[in-house]
Amino acid sequence: MRRASYARADVDETETASSTRAGRRQQATNDTRASIIDAARQTLLDVGSANLSTRAVAEAAEVPLSQIHYHFGSKQQLILAVLDAENRRLLERQSAMFAGPEPLSVHWARACDYLDADLESGYVRILQEMISAGWSDAEVAGAVRGYMSGWFRLLGEVAAREARRLGGLGPFTADEVAALMGVPFMGAEAMILLGFGEPDLPVRSALRKVGEVIRMIEDGHLPGVLAEGDA
Repeated sequence: MRRASYARADVDETETASSTRAGRRQQATNDTRASIIDAARQTLLDVGSANLSTRAVAEAAEVPLSQIHYHFGSKQQLILAVLDAENRRLLERQSAMFAGPEPLSVHWARACDYLDADLESGYVRILQEMISAGWSDAEVAGAVRGYMSGWFRLLGEVAAREARRLGGLGPFTADEVAALMGVPFMGAEAMILLGFGEPDLPVRSALRKVGEVIRMIEDGHLPGVLAEGDA
């Protein structure tokens, strides 16, 4: 006797094949975008945003120039896509770090280590170039504010957690502490990119010593810092 097949009658093979083709097309689209973004990132590191050529990116990615315009529309949007991809990755890294059980002083020291890593990777240069572009381009400014807002939200959450643990932040709100945590790093990045070394402007050592002050507060050696303004 021949075994009957009950499953085949319930399967729409046309629909299944169509879904498979759509999945392959989507994967090919994702692969092309990723290839272009990787090529653009490396080109940005080599020549900077002012000298970036979409034709050079297309050649590096081994795709037709039309694919860059199709996926990103313009050179500016391509650079923002590179920044967005880098920002998402690093924000996830930072979120994981702050979620760890170590005290804030340890996290601060690790953030100082990350500063050097991010300078070396080129992320800082891309970010700072887009910040400067945003001064005269509202669209770029809006995009960069969106990226940076994620960092300050995270720092605000960290500050609020520390406030609960330490019994307050003195005269500061959590958002104010977040600003004081984030802005010095951005200023340090700008000065380092300008070519200032530690003998001329010791921003790296200054940031690390902020971590030492945080550790002293955690150890109870600077009680007056947090007590001021609590009354």
